[in-house]
Amino acid sequence: MSAATPCDLVLTPRGLRFGGRCLPCSIGKGGLSHDKREGDGATPYGVHHIVGTLYRADRMAQPAPWALPIGKDDLWSDDSADADYNQWVTAPYAPSHEKLRRADPLYDLILLTDWNWPKAQPGAGSAIFLHQWRRRGYPTEGCIAFARQDLLWLAARAAPGTRLIVA
Repeated sequence: MSAATPCDLVLTPRGLRFGGRCLPCSIGKGGLSHDKREGDGATPYGVHHIVGTLYRADRMAQPAPWALPIGKDDLWSDDSADADYNQWVTAPYAPSHEKLRRADPLYDLILLTDWNWPKAQPGAGSAIFLHQWRRRGYPTEGCIAFARQDLLWLAARAAPGTRLIVA
């Protein structure tokens, strides 16, 4: 891994460092892991990349030119036995999945990472998103979560290809 630059998102014990700021964040309830597995609640170590942004167009303006709206039938597959594991899918979809269009605001804005994507290894974990937190300090299922205003700030600045360093 090359050294981190100011253009990288860097997870530190104090928060996520980016663009001269350190943003408070929450990580997975399983802590950090070198051996990420589906359902372990851990945030995986490594160098990941932002690969896209999804948002609720009924709840906010487009946060970046490349951001795509989340539709009412949009889901994310978390069934490691399915061919679409760790992919954006649409309903109807019988295998295990997460709804991207949630009643709560957690997924109003999602920065997608390339964790175990695009060619997912079964069971290695799915959907490491950057999304809104429930509240400060409340752990996630493995994603990295932020206050809404900080997530909006990130989405306007972290383009696809931006490195996310979890070291």
